[in-house]
Amino acid sequence: MSVIKPEQRYTKKEIERRAADLLSQMQAKPNYAGNGRRIDASRVADFLDIGVVWESLPSDDQGQIAAMILPLQREIVINKNIPKLREGYGQSTIAHEIGHWLLHINQDEVEKIVDRMEHDIEVTLPPFLCRSASDQLYQSIANTQIDWREWQAQYLASCLLMPVHILEQAQKPRDLTKWSHLYAMADELGVTISNLRNRLRGLDWIRIAENSKQIYLGDAAPSKKTGAF
Repeated sequence: MSVIKPEQRYTKKEIERRAADLLSQMQAKPNYAGNGRRIDASRVADFLDIGVVWESLPSDDQGQIAAMILPLQREIVINKNIPKLREGYGQSTIAHEIGHWLLHINQDEVEKIVDRMEHDIEVTLPPFLCRSASDQLYQSIANTQIDWREWQAQYLASCLLMPVHILEQAQKPRDLTKWSHLYAMADELGVTISNLRNRLRGLDWIRIAENSKQIYLGDAAPSKKTGAF
């Protein structure tokens, strides 16, 4: 028995829309409407009626486990023993698991199984494991070596934590070609610098020369359209 959907290759546009729709639904609810530029991933999970807990997750024969989803319990478990899963990394990991929940967990099947359990039918279901949310997940979707589900979940996480309308506001007083300005943006948004860098590259707001830290404005950069900087 499985609640995992068959593999489906969502486009970037589709994933952006799913994240935007979710944020729009939250904004329509007074208890969840945001009042700043930081998107709290735990708050998004709460809106979806998903619990988030921090526990020790032992490694298995394939290595360290960063997080896992318990579909029947509607729960995301984050490994508290991984030091880097703090602040921006923790937010990204929670948002990543939300990506899996929205894109890869069959909600209808979960409900059917829960209904069976309520009628005293015993059901066991393995957790959905996530081992890493590393930078490789941001690579081009043309790279067939990437686990598509992991890439999709991480892309949704970036869209959720850094929606375009918030990025547009955050970049206005800043020069996207300066690392100090990007670090300030990342701090304001509550994400890591690698999260922000890859999101901006994905939107073609910035380009970074190969084997260099030199940043150039991408063709879609807002400041390029307005003539700023």
